[in-house]
Amino acid sequence: MIERHPFEPFLPDGCRLLMLGSFPPGEKRWSMKFYYPNFTNDMWRIFGLCFFGDKFHFVDVEAKTFRLDIIVPFLREHGIGMYDTATAVIRLKNTASDKDLEVVEPTDLKGMVDRLPHLKDIVTTGQKATDVLCGCFGIGTQPKVGENVEFQYKERQLRLWRMPSSSRAYPMKVEKKAEYYAKVFKV
Repeated sequence: MIERHPFEPFLPDGCRLLMLGSFPPGEKRWSMKFYYPNFTNDMWRIFGLCFFGDKFHFVDVEAKTFRLDIIVPFLREHGIGMYDTATAVIRLKNTASDKDLEVVEPTDLKGMVDRLPHLKDIVTTGQKATDVLCGCFGIGTQPKVGENVEFQYKERQLRLWRMPSSSRAYPMKVEKKAEYYAKVFKV
């Protein structure tokens, strides 16, 4: 069964940094209706560590959800956009794992970049997202985890950052992941 992306791209005015995952988990795993909705996913803890030195800054521990009321204004203020590299997928198994996703319709990434004149940096948060983005833009050499490569698109110079997955399945402590992500947020 083909599953369509449940969210609209989050592309705030002045978006300078675009974070791209592969595809959201199934709705039964959501704790909120926004990107990185699975409460066991570390993305919002990473943001909390990087910007506030507090992995619980965006976390509502008691309700087992994230504080969307402060996440959205924060992302707007910092010009950080979010979407995924797939608009439609087939789940080969009933999991949220990238290895179990077959991309049926990749996102129109070039069209998205065209709509973001201030964009300088793109972050991929996993291997599948990196593969799709590199294929779209003809990037031959992928960056290693925690590093970036520059690439040309039309008359623009952009950077692709490959970050560790924020999934708990990725074998790295959240504090170490935050060290990698901090490199991107400082530019």
